[in-house]
Amino acid sequence: MKLLLVLVVLLFGVWLWRSRRIADKPAPPRPPKVLPSMVTCEVCGLHLPQTEALVTERGVYCSPQHQQQAQQ
Repeated sequence: MKLLLVLVVLLFGVWLWRSRRIADKPAPPRPPKVLPSMVTCEVCGLHLPQTEALVTERGVYCSPQHQQQAQQ
């Protein structure tokens, strides 16, 4: 019975030591988020991601209405 108690205490001590050792490790760094490049509408000056803009030979626009307005 004493041997079983010593074994349980020893296993608890090892578990406690390992859990604290794992908790002390710093978390791995996260990769930085890549932000889309921003462009400015030629008509209203709105900043928007380049993927959402209307890019033409004459300029960059935020909507088809502003593209038409600039062509007039």
